[in-house]
Amino acid sequence: MRSKTLLAGIVAMALFSVGMAEEALKDAPPSLAFSMKSIEGENVDLSKYEGKVVLFVNVASNCGYTKQYTGLQKLHQTYAEKGLAVIGVPCNQFGGQEPGTNKEIKQFCSSKYNVTFDMLDKVNVNGGDACGLYKYLTGVDTKPAGKGAIKWNFEKFLVDRKGNVIGRFGSGVDPSSPEMVQAIEKALAN
Repeated sequence: MRSKTLLAGIVAMALFSVGMAEEALKDAPPSLAFSMKSIEGENVDLSKYEGKVVLFVNVASNCGYTKQYTGLQKLHQTYAEKGLAVIGVPCNQFGGQEPGTNKEIKQFCSSKYNVTFDMLDKVNVNGGDACGLYKYLTGVDTKPAGKGAIKWNFEKFLVDRKGNVIGRFGSGVDPSSPEMVQAIEKALAN
């Protein structure tokens, strides 16, 4: 009888926590109202980043821009304690430049670029099967790149602490460029 009571308590707690997660997503700003998988395959409610400045970047391991992982990691190290969350989102839609499994991508990023910022599951960012997050991000008319389909790997979306998409930067904008750093610092100051 005691084990049935314990089991019932565990089930009730699990259902309660699922309800809390659903409620958090429902109350999250549109840019953070999505649930995705981490690169390790765990569920991630993006609402956990609420109150932070978030930089979403569609990444690839075999691209001419792959070296931007260095700048992204530097942003993470410099600004994480001030409230910046850098989030890599692997995608294989551009020239097949991210063909690996999540495990291979994670290994590459950590061994070659010492990446410690959050990485999500490999997804599509364009087209009908694009993940919900990127359908939302690409639908927002944001400076300087505007709205519309992702053009290539390493496009960057900057989201403020309230969940507003406040910047979209093309692949050629290096993470350590003055325009990127200024936009991040301004968002962190607000």
